[in-house]
Amino acid sequence: MAKASVSNPALREGRGDSLQLTKFMFYVYLLLSLKDNKFYIGYTSDLRIRFKQHINGEVEATKYRRPLKLIYYESYLEKNMARERERKLKQFGSAYNGLMKRLGYK
Repeated sequence: MAKASVSNPALREGRGDSLQLTKFMFYVYLLLSLKDNKFYIGYTSDLRIRFKQHINGEVEATKYRRPLKLIYYESYLEKNMARERERKLKQFGSAYNGLMKRLGYK
């Protein structure tokens, strides 16, 4: 059996025999507005592009809250898991409070 390697194109494309790696990751992220000192929670499949959109003022929710700082993100292999985590954090309950405490904001 061939040794699993990320450099193996079959694995990168998700065609490996026993190991299937996904091409996409999904991210839940937390931004801090340096203007109003409040947080923004979001979800995306491309964190680099989405953060650039926030920085450039292309996201309505954060357009007037710039400058922004990316202070935390989590990655997931499955979209539904990332969306569920975003939903839990936006409820501002124990998931949110636990994360804020862990990050040193509470």
